[in-house]
Amino acid sequence: MRPFLFACAAAALFAFLLLPTPAQQPAAKGGKAAQAPAAPAQQQPAQQQAQQDSDKVFTFTTGSRLVVVDVTVTDKSGHNIANLRQSDFAVFEDGQPQKVELFEPQLLTMQPEPPPELKLDDQLKLPETPNTTITFEAPGKVQYHDKRLMVFFFDFSSMAVSDQLRAQDAALEFLNKKITKDDVVAVMLYTSTINVLTDFTQDRDILTQVIKDLPIGEATELAGLADTGSCLGEDTGAAFVADQTEFNILNTDQKLQALENAAKMLSNLPEKKVLVYFSGGVNKSGIDNQAQLEASVNAMMKSNVTLYALDVRGLMADPPGGAASSAASRGTGAFNGASYNNQRATINDSQETLTTLAADTGGKAFLDSNDLAAGIQLAQQSMSSYYILGYYTKNTKEDGKYRKITVKLTNGNTSARLEHRPGYYADKDWHRMNGEDKEQQLKEAIAAGDPITDLPLALQVDYFRIGPTTYFVPVTVRVPGSLIELAAKGAGGTTQIDFIGQVLDETHAVVQNVRDFIKISLDQENKETASRRIYQYDAGMVLEPGRYSMKFLVRENVTGKMGTYVRSFIIPDLSAETSGLKLSTVVYSNQREAIKAAVGTAGTVAKKDVAANPLIDGDQKIMPNITHLFRRRQNLYVTFDVYDAKPDPKDAKLRRVKVSMALFNKAGAKAFEVAPLEMTQLADTRPDAVPVKLQIPLKDLAPGEYTCQINVVDEVGRKFAFPRTQLVIQ
Repeated sequence: MRPFLFACAAAALFAFLLLPTPAQQPAAKGGKAAQAPAAPAQQQPAQQQAQQDSDKVFTFTTGSRLVVVDVTVTDKSGHNIANLRQSDFAVFEDGQPQKVELFEPQLLTMQPEPPPELKLDDQLKLPETPNTTITFEAPGKVQYHDKRLMVFFFDFSSMAVSDQLRAQDAALEFLNKKITKDDVVAVMLYTSTINVLTDFTQDRDILTQVIKDLPIGEATELAGLADTGSCLGEDTGAAFVADQTEFNILNTDQKLQALENAAKMLSNLPEKKVLVYFSGGVNKSGIDNQAQLEASVNAMMKSNVTLYALDVRGLMADPPGGAASSAASRGTGAFNGASYNNQRATINDSQETLTTLAADTGGKAFLDSNDLAAGIQLAQQSMSSYYILGYYTKNTKEDGKYRKITVKLTNGNTSARLEHRPGYYADKDWHRMNGEDKEQQLKEAIAAGDPITDLPLALQVDYFRIGPTTYFVPVTVRVPGSLIELAAKGAGGTTQIDFIGQVLDETHAVVQNVRDFIKISLDQENKETASRRIYQYDAGMVLEPGRYSMKFLVRENVTGKMGTYVRSFIIPDLSAETSGLKLSTVVYSNQREAIKAAVGTAGTVAKKDVAANPLIDGDQKIMPNITHLFRRRQNLYVTFDVYDAKPDPKDAKLRRVKVSMALFNKAGAKAFEVAPLEMTQLADTRPDAVPVKLQIPLKDLAPGEYTCQINVVDEVGRKFAFPRTQLVIQ
């Protein structure tokens, strides 16, 4: 195991890039706590204190300590066991018995609900206005007795217009023909934010009107693919992502966070809930955060929400040359089957996340079927009679640790099968922690299975060969200016940003660790510009070829908010002979920093390590741009290495590598071109590597979405490579 090479270490690796934070930056979670009414002036202080103490006790017992578990009990044949009593259940948390304080049998049937008889007075009556807030009487109180709670969640950001109409028709068909007397339905719509269109209701007229009023056509521009552009894909010059904001640019994470927020809206209802997710698939951008997927699943499990995913695209048949709604494929892919395989792989990839979400929450994914109403009915039938159990946990520590829940029957029935959530994560009280507790919290958070996503992060892993079997791996992390803005509101001096990370190999053994922190001054100037900055942290490590996974966690030490980023990556073995030209990662950047500023006071870095860093050019360091969002006032820097090019027959120390670059706009027209440049020199510190460094001014380019294609040709070895990526210029 080799140590981290902090060639980009500590304070200055945290570069202050003066980029404005997007307008759509997610707001901080949480809100003002409910306060008791002000006491009259003549009231005694003791009475005021008694009232405050009473409020504190009420809030603590009903909010923090109450744990609700929904339990389904079936016999060997899978039939529900009814008529169980409170005394028939025993609940354990981490092996410790808990007293059941809340017990409510929920008896659900599939008895159909016929349409109400239409009267003349009903035709003249104005439709009622739906309640657009998920309401609850009190935390833990059962308000829907013997009712099946279903949520129709329409993700319009993933659907084309035809898909939106298909989802609307399926929901209306279910309301007209399949709804039962025990069903109560809520409707949510996601475009770029979540909107509750109606709270849980049995009023079929309200539900029908809400579904009919769905804004068909809205957010369809977000339904395009967000992948990194394969040479086998359709030739549209599609943009990097549909949403052009700096930290919400990852369209996948936005959809997953929307599901997490929906689950949190439903968390105060102790009943089981089924969320029917109408989606056109969840496409990946290539730099998605696995932690957000885990956080969304955990939030749904904690809120007793089961997700049933419906792919509203139905049964898809894609001709090899492309359908009428898509452009033709590039190259020879339409003739050798590669294009069709790529189309199917893209569809399967978009359905994979739906399947994962459904399976991990106990639901199912309904794919490749045009009968979407049957999928809704499948979700309906999945919820049978169950029991609601609630207890006040004896473990009052707010340590954020996982608590395992076990439920058993005490009536001697050993053949019964009990289904319930396996546990939950306790809350955390940041302000009560001392320095040792905070350090322990970081270690537990990096090892925990429940990722924390209160802060948005973007992370990039690159690789450059520095030896026959060793690679320098720069790691770049970006955090938004809102992080420091929140801290500035809570402190007047400084704040500290903590970083902790792990790299695991295929055997899940830890091969690299990082633990670092940065102090940031919160003077008046920083406070005023905090929200308009992007903060970047860089580090480097040396790894051998193989498959790895990285988990990185950032914490701000005034508010205690944390963000987790999880991703897998591959370091290829470039020593093997291949038909194509071997390249390192292509790094796109819009800023350079002086090495003196980059090294700072973190300690002395070995000169050989600095020299081996491909991102160091003379006395400056190249700062990777993770999100590929650039401003016209900036320059675009492109950096990569070409490996094992054949020597020039006239001079074995030279190579003949030609490099050109072109930017294509959304219409596929060439908007900018760099004429072929010849690269002949080898790097001094990296074996058989030809370094390539390009600088392109962006001032003459119109704002928009571009496909960047780099053409690399080894003229002697007759090998070539054409890496492509998507850029957004503002």
